[in-house]
Amino acid sequence: MRTRLRHLRDGDRDYAWRATIGSVPGDGVDVHRCVRVRVWGAGKNGRALEADLLSKATSVGWTPAATDGSYPASGDIRRLVEHALAAGWDPDARGGTFRLTEETGLELPGFLITDRVRDPGAPDPTARVGRAQDFRV
Repeated sequence: MRTRLRHLRDGDRDYAWRATIGSVPGDGVDVHRCVRVRVWGAGKNGRALEADLLSKATSVGWTPAATDGSYPASGDIRRLVEHALAAGWDPDARGGTFRLTEETGLELPGFLITDRVRDPGAPDPTARVGRAQDFRV
């Protein structure tokens, strides 16, 4: 399957981005939808922005990921870009990856940033999604 690059214009800069759908396990039997987002602001040789987005959806079924259709919108990507730029991301730098982690504290309307994909010892996604749902009420 071909990866689709999407485009976003912010100010005088064009960004290309893609989102790859995956999953991340919780501490129990739950598996949550996770979308890895990569954004480029200066072509393929520029420093990429990367974030793993944990869906806040509480779907029906044995595992939340089984029926979760969450996908980031362009407004979500714009917020990621703005937050990363404020945190020191330089899209013009050559090579490498700038990762947004849980420490940044950024929360999108339908997503949390998670480190669980790269670090199995990171906080439990099930507990984090539960807390996020409690705050939305």
